[in-house]
Amino acid sequence: MVSDDMPPEGFRPEVPMTRNEAPPPALWLIAFAALLPFPLGAYGYGWGEDEVARRSLTVIITWSAVILAFLGGARWGLESALAHPRWQRLLISVLSPVIAWSMLVFRGRIDNAWIIGGCIGAFLIQWLFDHHGPDVPARYPKLSTTLTAAACISLAVCLDQAIKT
Repeated sequence: MVSDDMPPEGFRPEVPMTRNEAPPPALWLIAFAALLPFPLGAYGYGWGEDEVARRSLTVIITWSAVILAFLGGARWGLESALAHPRWQRLLISVLSPVIAWSMLVFRGRIDNAWIIGGCIGAFLIQWLFDHHGPDVPARYPKLSTTLTAAACISLAVCLDQAIKT
């Protein structure tokens, strides 16, 4: 039995937002804190001693996999909360995390440049998927574009170094 005060099945309450609404400062602060391993890892890999460089690359590849798994899980959670989840969106939500974790698993068997390029590709796939998907909060594209660009720039610094060595 459904009462009048219960929302319809599949309804997700959302606060109305304008397209120009900026993410709150606390959200930016948390997001930039989560982003720190990228520039720090890129710096260590690009300009650190051999041992520091090796560990820094491990950090940035592992952190890429962690962040992409988080983003895919968030998208999976939003989609699976619907009364009728779209299987295509559920499938795509695991694509980037699988690519990133594969890059981590195959490290040492595949050249570092390919591993780093795969991580960049996974971030770009995730960005395209989230940026152009339905049901995306209005403030999300600003946040995701900034953070994806910062992660990809850090990975590109690593890619440049990997190609040179």
